[in-house]
Amino acid sequence: MKFRLPTAQLFIPDDIEESAALARTTHLAVSAHQDDIEIMAYSGILECFQSDERWFAAVVTTNGSGSPRDDIYKDYTDDDMRVIRVKEQKKAAVVGEYAAQALLDYPSSKIKDGADRDAVEDLKAILLAARPEVVYTHNLADKHDTHVGVALKLIQALREIPADARPKQLLGCEVWRDLDWLSDDDKTPLDVSGHENLQAALLGVFDSQICGGKRYDLATMGRRKAHATYFASHGVDTTTGLIFAMDLTPLMADPSIEPAAYVQGYIDRFAKEVSDRIRKLS
Repeated sequence: MKFRLPTAQLFIPDDIEESAALARTTHLAVSAHQDDIEIMAYSGILECFQSDERWFAAVVTTNGSGSPRDDIYKDYTDDDMRVIRVKEQKKAAVVGEYAAQALLDYPSSKIKDGADRDAVEDLKAILLAARPEVVYTHNLADKHDTHVGVALKLIQALREIPADARPKQLLGCEVWRDLDWLSDDDKTPLDVSGHENLQAALLGVFDSQICGGKRYDLATMGRRKAHATYFASHGVDTTTGLIFAMDLTPLMADPSIEPAAYVQGYIDRFAKEVSDRIRKLS
């Protein structure tokens, strides 16, 4: 596959031919940074793990060069970090048995530029080659600009490909903002109870981030467990891990819906739920 940047890569962990590797994809994650996939899209990884019929593939759009660093990485340059983060993401693809791992290598500035179409074109090519059933990306209420930029470019790419090539579901998941604030009817809960050892291994691969001063491994597992317990106040726990997602499928199917207005609907419903409860109990 030919990408816009000559430094972009498509890594196939089991070394089969590229088109065949992508064509087997049933679940696809599109993220901003290395390790975002393993934080937000573990549901897809879990559904496909050790399956002959379901395959998980992933796309990282940026090069990750500007990440914080400490410990043995404290003197690494941006170029050094770029190399180590690619290496870590490939390790995760091997551990998680991904069908394919695309690394588009864009600087974050291009992803945050709404007028820049390079990533949109790359994503269209991947979507047409893979034709996944489910796509995971960042939710539009995330507080990281690059994350929201990725989601918007992905939505644009999905709108521009033929309708019969689009996935059945587009889910915006949690990284830099939890989605426990959504009204329960608006949550898409994803059960990620299985294979805690695999979860830990996937998160632990990103040593440069953990040693860099951010315990993403502990925080991510803690959030999943907290969601499982706090999801329902009047019932016993039915899972040991949950990820919440925002259903972005309508944005893919109907180009007339503005993303900002769509997210505002979630916010308005949450605000009404809070206000109605206070008025009822006052």
